[in-house]
Amino acid sequence: MGECAVVSLLAVSTSLLAWQPSAQACSRILWNDNGLAVVVGRTMDWPQSTQPALTVLPRGMKRDGGRAGAELVVSENPAQWTSKYGSLVTTIYGIGTADGLNERGLGAHMLYLNATDFGPRDTGKPGIQAGLWAQFLLDNAATVKEALALLDTVQVVMVETQGHKANVHLAIEDASGDSAIIEFVQGKKVVHHGRQYRIMTNDPTYEEQLVLLKKQDFSKPSSTMPLPGNVNPADRFQRAAYYSAMLPKPTSEREAVASILAIARNVSVPFGAPYKGFGIYNTEYRTAMNLTDRRYFFELTTAPNVIWADLTKFKLTPGSPVMIVNPDNIALSGDVTGKFQPATKAPF
Repeated sequence: MGECAVVSLLAVSTSLLAWQPSAQACSRILWNDNGLAVVVGRTMDWPQSTQPALTVLPRGMKRDGGRAGAELVVSENPAQWTSKYGSLVTTIYGIGTADGLNERGLGAHMLYLNATDFGPRDTGKPGIQAGLWAQFLLDNAATVKEALALLDTVQVVMVETQGHKANVHLAIEDASGDSAIIEFVQGKKVVHHGRQYRIMTNDPTYEEQLVLLKKQDFSKPSSTMPLPGNVNPADRFQRAAYYSAMLPKPTSEREAVASILAIARNVSVPFGAPYKGFGIYNTEYRTAMNLTDRRYFFELTTAPNVIWADLTKFKLTPGSPVMIVNPDNIALSGDVTGKFQPATKAPF
């Protein structure tokens, strides 16, 4: 299976198809022990553009966890909240957040998991449609511990349109280096919480991925060591774990981000690579975050340039405009903090 994001849709209801069962493929790599900065990267894989938009969301925004754009998808007791923290995120078709960080240094990444089962709807808890799961935490939590506590107060609700479900799990981490992988399997929440949980792909479940990893002996790394080399999530998980363990200590942010992106590129899905029986799901983009200094890096695979933005330089006070930049612009390069423009309408 794979881990990434969403399908292209012209209407909001169609955009909910973005998370199709057994189809997405992404990877997340956390580097929290390099002595310089907590950095994390991810890949987003999908057969066509998910229309990613880099979006700065200020504090004080009112959200409705029951809506996906104009469509009401959680009708009974939807979660309602006002954002406590500003964030910089990559959106998916304007109905949710696939990836991002907030001003306190919390990061979140949504990836695909075929085994996802949020369980039957418990209307006693406010419901959040799965596309806003990550944004809910970025809006309200400063740390992984706070985020996990918040999840006990709400219920993530499966979104289904025309037979397609939002089968996703979530990786979160914070500026202290704390980390958690959150899955819902057979209706029960499963949390792997600790700094040691650095790598994440898709199926099988995280517990099974850890068992598979233990079967590999990476104690004597060499250039002749055979490594799993295909695009399936188990192979990507093990390659990412192997190369992450050997990263040299960085002396600058530039080196740290380059190291994370190097691994993200290694576990990316090349154009044309077959993925199970689902067709071609090449990597659409890669991101990297410096959670220590609140910088966000983005690399579209169809463009030659890495771009980045500094969240600390945006106005995040309540009432400030939502700011946006379209990364699908081959002229963009380097620091694009000053290239963001006010959005005509907030995505959610």
